[in-house]
Amino acid sequence: MWLALQSLAGLAAICLAIYAAIAMGLESRQTRFLDEKTTLLAHLFAESSAADLRHRLDEFLLGHGDMSLVLRHADGTVFYARPPAGDVPRRAQRTRAIESALPGVPGAGRPRVSGQLGLSIDDDQVLLARIAWILVLASVIGAALISAGGFVLVRQGLRPLRLLTDQARQLSADTLHQRLLLAGQPDELRPLVEQFNALLERLEHAYQQLEGFNADVAHELCTPLANLIGGTEIALRRQRDAGTLRDTLGANLEELHRMASIVQDMLFLSRADRGALARRGPPASLAAVAQRVASYHEAELAEAGLGLRIRGDHVGALDQPLVERALSNLLSNAVRHADAGSDLCIDIVPGNGQVTLAVSNQGAPLDASHLPHLFDRFYRVDAARTDAARHHGLGLAIVSAVARMHGGQASAHSAQGRTTIGFSMDAEPGGPQAGAADTGEPAAGGAPARD
Repeated sequence: MWLALQSLAGLAAICLAIYAAIAMGLESRQTRFLDEKTTLLAHLFAESSAADLRHRLDEFLLGHGDMSLVLRHADGTVFYARPPAGDVPRRAQRTRAIESALPGVPGAGRPRVSGQLGLSIDDDQVLLARIAWILVLASVIGAALISAGGFVLVRQGLRPLRLLTDQARQLSADTLHQRLLLAGQPDELRPLVEQFNALLERLEHAYQQLEGFNADVAHELCTPLANLIGGTEIALRRQRDAGTLRDTLGANLEELHRMASIVQDMLFLSRADRGALARRGPPASLAAVAQRVASYHEAELAEAGLGLRIRGDHVGALDQPLVERALSNLLSNAVRHADAGSDLCIDIVPGNGQVTLAVSNQGAPLDASHLPHLFDRFYRVDAARTDAARHHGLGLAIVSAVARMHGGQASAHSAQGRTTIGFSMDAEPGGPQAGAADTGEPAAGGAPARD
């Protein structure tokens, strides 16, 4: 529609310019013709005698049906008129005033005549009207042809986009593995198709995670619910003493705590996914935070026969409860997979505007295929889900969430029997103390460090 309007406006402007040029040309020709005839009349009056003046005027107008001449005496009587006074005058004409002394009368008191010479412009007006109609029709037809051609070209040019629309319309949750065809697409659409396919790949991955997440949630909640139902049914089958019922209630309470823990962790992860940010408090020493967390795991470290070493430090603003929770999850994970008698290391490494906390342990290396999924919810390297009663697979997902809430990200590396899992955070101002030397002293509340 805009192309049609622009084409019509452009052609109308061109036709208007052509019409104005023709009209000006005709007007100039008419003016020049009247000037020439007026000059000839002046010569005619000067060279003719009184006797043959009217005859010479008739000859002057002979063959010029579009001209008229009226001359009157000073008293208003008609000296000469052509066409005769009774004829119907033409509707449109151009005129020139004529005034001259009659020839053949000597002396300064010769009688004078005055009047006007007229030129009919009706034919030129008719010609201009025809030209105007022709130009109007030309502009309308030209705009219609341009619009039709533009419509065909645009429709042909948008054909690949319509094909992409049809392909995208066929996509659904069950066909996210399909991709838009890149072959045959114009260069202008290739970046769009590539980005859309990349988006489909991310959506497919997210949908697979969601499907797996739903199954994992059902599995994790199904076990404690089954235990609750089974224990309660057994307790209700016959009369029980108070001690037995107390034991049943205690077991049920453990299962309820497990379910509550799963729900609370899921709520925390949901808030993190919605963009919640950490509430940073006053500057604190990360080494002190690590020692505080280590004291919580003192019995667990001693039971596994593990040592703990804290290397490096950084002082900065952070959400201390969140960092303690993430670090505790990393320590608990490292304790479960570390070789007995080995050392765990907590490394605090500031640099490039961020600080990294990583926990490493000596043990069986992880296969590279597991590393990208370690921070997925409910993901376990052990497909058999042993020890699922105490660990439901959200610890490292919470670590990743805490990292995102602090403007960082989680990372994992495993090689040569040493597995390192940690996370980075934006280093807020607070006076970094990078590179504090390893003193070899045991962590506060932890087992002695071993070299």
